[in-house]
Amino acid sequence: MLLSAMKLYPNYSLEEQLQAKGSATVAGVDEVGRGPLAGPVMAAAAILDPARIPSGLNDSKKLSIARRIELEVEIKATAIWAIGVATVSEIDQLNIYHAAHLAMRRAVLALPAPPSHVLVDGNKCPVGLPCPATPIVKGDTKSQSIAAASILAKVARDRHMVDLAQQYPGYDWDRNAGYPTKRHISALSTLGVTPHHRVSFKPVHNILYQD
Repeated sequence: MLLSAMKLYPNYSLEEQLQAKGSATVAGVDEVGRGPLAGPVMAAAAILDPARIPSGLNDSKKLSIARRIELEVEIKATAIWAIGVATVSEIDQLNIYHAAHLAMRRAVLALPAPPSHVLVDGNKCPVGLPCPATPIVKGDTKSQSIAAASILAKVARDRHMVDLAQQYPGYDWDRNAGYPTKRHISALSTLGVTPHHRVSFKPVHNILYQD
């Protein structure tokens, strides 16, 4: 079979290498929501049980909504996990990069006990983590722990945006999760800016201060 035709999934080898060096518990951390114009950025931390790793873990963006929800249930039933959030006001105050790192740090700190090591999706690690950490570029396609975290964060944030959509109809947040779709941009122009919009993001800022 050609390599290009094969489905490549993340594995547990990075975690096993760290465990072999003495790290008893390895957490994967990922965040979701850097690109939207509205809503918080959310992160999750997950410590998998090597004996009960759910089948089919992958980058959340490569999974259907239904499959993400199925895996969320399995992850929560078998892993140690936590969610971290950075609010819209924190995004506007800190910028999205630092707010995403804040959410990741909060997710790790929310775990019942500090892990021995953290695998972070990206090329840099948040400051202030309670243990050593390693950044992994495209980690959600390489590490099952990071993939699990990406699924938890994605499902949690999407669910939050569906709830917000009930309070602020017209922006289509239950479908676009706050991302700048054509309908969302149009609603911004006609309905205005809500308290859940990121005013530091150019499309929102331009509408808010167009006069």
